[in-house]
Amino acid sequence: MTPQELVVRMLPPFGGWLALAALALPGGSPLRGAAVALFLAAGPGTAVVRICAPALGARPAEGPVEHRDPDFARRSDLLERLMLVLFLSIGAVMLVATVLIAAHAFSAQRVLLTLTLLTTLAAFCPPLRASPPPRTTPRTPKGSAQ
Repeated sequence: MTPQELVVRMLPPFGGWLALAALALPGGSPLRGAAVALFLAAGPGTAVVRICAPALGARPAEGPVEHRDPDFARRSDLLERLMLVLFLSIGAVMLVATVLIAAHAFSAQRVLLTLTLLTTLAAFCPPLRASPPPRTTPRTPKGSAQ
């Protein structure tokens, strides 16, 4: 792993630790709100999508029949990953908050700390391997006479 890959891999956890540090700012500070909101909206999802990136990129998007846009596959894949980042992050926030509410231990700091720890853990996970492409030749059923 190159140093540049390591820096990119550690950006989401760094954002979480930065958001935790921003909690020391005064309550109405726009910087505090921006740091926390940005991490909660993108941090956990970015770490999870990085793990799944090879599997997501194994099968490119199929464009419309007309093929009017040559960059359709690239833009479609980018949009897919951005939406996955956003929805996985929101889902993680909701799941962690629900668990903490059920445990009668809910606080914004605990939600942020838990998500930062989970994001840090996900940053250390290796990426998934892509599955092999599907076969293009039809398989004959077992026992057939072909």
